[in-house]
Amino acid sequence: MKNIAVFASGNGSNAENIIRYFSQNKQFGIHVSFVITNRKQAGVINKAKALGVSSFVFSNAEIENPERLIFFFKENNIDLLVLAGFLRPIPVELLKLYPNKVINIHPSLLPNYGGKGMYGFKIHEAVLANNEKETGITIHYVIEEYDKGEIIFQTKCSISENETVETLATKIYQLEQKHFPETIVKVMAKL
Repeated sequence: MKNIAVFASGNGSNAENIIRYFSQNKQFGIHVSFVITNRKQAGVINKAKALGVSSFVFSNAEIENPERLIFFFKENNIDLLVLAGFLRPIPVELLKLYPNKVINIHPSLLPNYGGKGMYGFKIHEAVLANNEKETGITIHYVIEEYDKGEIIFQTKCSISENETVETLATKIYQLEQKHFPETIVKVMAKL
């Protein structure tokens, strides 16, 4: 059995989907051991609890100085770190401990609309403001620079003339729900 830790800062829809996927598809031998968040009120905590997965809150200071986090991951034999709407940088110490074992999902076709401060609706607003004809999702390895890691998977969707931030967010959400768990399976197969 391979173990993953899912990092999330918000509502947790991607984390919830990942937990459900691997609890229903045991043939992959992948287990979501726990959810890590930096916000005591994050919606992901209740979603994980409802699915029988423990959540742990680490302060931003603990994440920036990750000795306790590193000990925690080693003690629990974590194989892969999955960022699913986690809005803090991952410390270099964790990246060194988990080379090519930290992945993130981004709601645009990187390298476009990436970097610090580009997340959620901000990305969709920028995409629409620039009259793009298509957008999509990118799943990539995490390195020190925001959204600059090697791309593992991308998929696109078209943008209609009447597209709004909300309708575009729905399209992106559907792509994330379908492709993020599948990509985790492929990444884990290489470990």
